[in-house]
Amino acid sequence: MADIGTSAINKGFEHKWVILAAVMLGTFMTPLDGSIVNTVLPSITTFFNTDISIAQWVPTVYLLTISCLILLYGRLGDMHGYKRVFLYGLAAFTVTSVLCGFSQSMWMLIAFRALQGLAAGMVMAVGLAIVTAAFPPTERGKAIGIYAISIAVALGLGPTLGGIIAEHLSWRYVFFINVPIGIAALLWGSRVIPRGITNPGQRLDWYGALTALIFLLSLLLYANRGADWGWLSPVPLSLLAVALLSGAAFIWIERRSTQPMLNLALFSNRVFSFASLSALLSFMSLYAVIFLTPFYLMFVLHYSILTVGLIMAASPIVTLFVAPLSGAVSDRIGTRGLAFGGMCICTLGLFLMSSLDASATGFDVAWRLTICGLGMGMFQSPNNSAIMGSVPVFHLGIASGILAAMRNVGMVLGIAVAGAVLYNMAPIAASGQPGSFTSAEIGEFMSGLHWAYISGAVITGAAALTTLASVSWRRQA
Repeated sequence: MADIGTSAINKGFEHKWVILAAVMLGTFMTPLDGSIVNTVLPSITTFFNTDISIAQWVPTVYLLTISCLILLYGRLGDMHGYKRVFLYGLAAFTVTSVLCGFSQSMWMLIAFRALQGLAAGMVMAVGLAIVTAAFPPTERGKAIGIYAISIAVALGLGPTLGGIIAEHLSWRYVFFINVPIGIAALLWGSRVIPRGITNPGQRLDWYGALTALIFLLSLLLYANRGADWGWLSPVPLSLLAVALLSGAAFIWIERRSTQPMLNLALFSNRVFSFASLSALLSFMSLYAVIFLTPFYLMFVLHYSILTVGLIMAASPIVTLFVAPLSGAVSDRIGTRGLAFGGMCICTLGLFLMSSLDASATGFDVAWRLTICGLGMGMFQSPNNSAIMGSVPVFHLGIASGILAAMRNVGMVLGIAVAGAVLYNMAPIAASGQPGSFTSAEIGEFMSGLHWAYISGAVITGAAALTTLASVSWRRQA
């Protein structure tokens, strides 16, 4: 087991809490942006008079571009220092947020969201590495649990804040809100985050980076658009073939490189491999809920965007309180039981979501989301602690990048799976507008929604099983 407590990273850990706070502020923006945009997506769809299937690209392209380069950013952090990558990402994210806010068409917004994702990937790739390096192993779970507060607060605040902004101002301000936060985080982070370890003798594995980019991009495009294009039509089959070939080439290159972008030996560690897979599956199910539920609340229950935001805040608010406690407890009793229990609770929450109907109330939705939030809060901190504690200190950046990649690839796949199930079961969902459904179409939509939630529950159940296979019952040293 790796010992991350090295004075070369942070002498004596004396500034650990200040460093944690600075990273939390910078990291706060990326989930805030995601949760706000998901909440106002129906409003954006109506504003540009477009279909849901096109609007789906607004959150999807953001996650795609994050996922495709996040491994590269992690490797750059290991080579040149996490601080530099983190601060460059903050600056770029702030600028691209302004561009998104000034978008004049849906496709322009999608393009700027792609650029925003490139910037967000830099922040997300190394944030957890900075936190892990700043704390001794005996406090790792607690630190990661507190770090999760910034994500939970952003996810909890985002829906409500997005609803208020969209109702009283304009959806454009959900992007402009990032500007003051980004400037503050950039100034503070530049002062308190340590430079960390750099490896000037290292070189970047450009061939590995390129093949990884091609693999992830083609695979995620196939997963996301295959249902619309037809799974066996020429374009999706070509994307799948490119993904398989580039994936094989990536593994071949990394096995033979003296300085690989991704050290494949990390995956020989059972803890690292299965915990990373659990993270992927958990975020697939989570984003099925985050993507689908606002449309249900607006299209079927006819709630205002502000009410949608308040209801959607139920899950992350619970996670806000549970994640730090779960992380601290995992330092004492180990991670496996908490992570497994969390995924079981989340599975129950998704099954309960599948029982919603057209006569449900906002409270009916909120308490089900609360159960999902409880499960995710129990799971995330122990699972993340297991991943980051299983790698050597000089691989913290790439481990953080892999974890972030699993999270974001899971989000993309979750939207793709949920959308594919919904559109196949309820074709009307792909082109509906708020308030336009007839009674028969609402019934069709609810049938598709039911099976989409069921698919999420199955995925979460699989995550519970992989969690059992990953981590020792004992406290990690």
